[in-house]
Amino acid sequence: MTASSATLPRGGRKHFRWLAIQEQITGYLFILPAVLLITIFGLFPIGYAFYMSLHRWRVRKGGFIGLANYEKAIGDWTGALIWIAGFALLALAYYVWNNAFKEESDRRLIAKLLAALILIAAGLAISSGWERMLEAGDEDFLNSLRITLYYALGTVPVEIGLALLLAYILFQQIRGQELFRMIYFLPYITPVVATAVVFRTIFSPRETSLINQLLSLVGLGPYKWLFEPKPFTQVMFGWSLEGFLAGPSMALVSIIFYGIWTYVGYNTVIFLAGLGSIPSELYEAAEIDGANGWQLFRHITLPLLSPVTFYLSLIAFIGTFKAFNHIYVMRMPSAQGTVDTASVTIFDTFYKANQYGYATAEAFLLFLVILGLTLAQNKVFGERVFYG
Repeated sequence: MTASSATLPRGGRKHFRWLAIQEQITGYLFILPAVLLITIFGLFPIGYAFYMSLHRWRVRKGGFIGLANYEKAIGDWTGALIWIAGFALLALAYYVWNNAFKEESDRRLIAKLLAALILIAAGLAISSGWERMLEAGDEDFLNSLRITLYYALGTVPVEIGLALLLAYILFQQIRGQELFRMIYFLPYITPVVATAVVFRTIFSPRETSLINQLLSLVGLGPYKWLFEPKPFTQVMFGWSLEGFLAGPSMALVSIIFYGIWTYVGYNTVIFLAGLGSIPSELYEAAEIDGANGWQLFRHITLPLLSPVTFYLSLIAFIGTFKAFNHIYVMRMPSAQGTVDTASVTIFDTFYKANQYGYATAEAFLLFLVILGLTLAQNKVFGERVFYG
């Protein structure tokens, strides 16, 4: 290209340059509609929401107050910094622990001990920072983050595990495979409000509700389910745990059942697509070498499905942190706010309290939490994905 352009006369070189500019302009014109759509409906609302979060905004725009809305939510900046430092220590402990296995045998133990000490320090920092934030900040909003974490941890691992199991069973060429696939997918495409209302009836506190009748067959219950604010571990097992270890309320566990039921079918279909992409020659070769069913699943299916598992986990965690519709429909006043996730709390701040500026500040804090968790998940699990 350089040699040919160097032999062109001056007029030809200008013409060549003009053609290159025309090509670039044509390219920009092609992507202009997409850029406009993303800017108007994507970037502008985000920017405007951040602008609102910096103002005293109750229905009408008030004065500029800087980060006051953020300070109202988290309460104590020092506590927030200690809390964030705890997660940084957590990442450092993970790094030290991983590198411990690369060390010589006499240094490995020291590295593991160091990682354990850093892990303890991280736990103390996270706990201390969180307590300071709770004392000075918005207790409703901060508790909603804890409830959201309960909801995510209770929903995602179970729905991913069940979906993988169902997909593996369906992939064995059983009779009526297509029918089962359609049945599993139905909850995902059924209107959320309708199914949430059905689950409200199933998990009602009456002795005649479906769930209480089923449990009565094994001598359990009846329970108040969606109306029960006490921790699930206390109601079911009589444990009197405090703080984060107390776990989700009975009402939130009822909603977790709904979340699992809704997304298992969708994840199953995605896993089936992933299973179909694994070459059958790998299974045949392993069977010739004497591998049994569990070894085939452990050493072929799981590693080659890891990209699908990683994708579903990532999407599911983000989805649970933004979940709203079914939680809003299924929450009861008797649950005393123990099912109010961050999305529900932000909606109440915006719609019921009419604090637009504060609601957008809460939304941005939730966005930062989701972003941090996504980056951590990408770092920890992304390195273990096997792409073949």
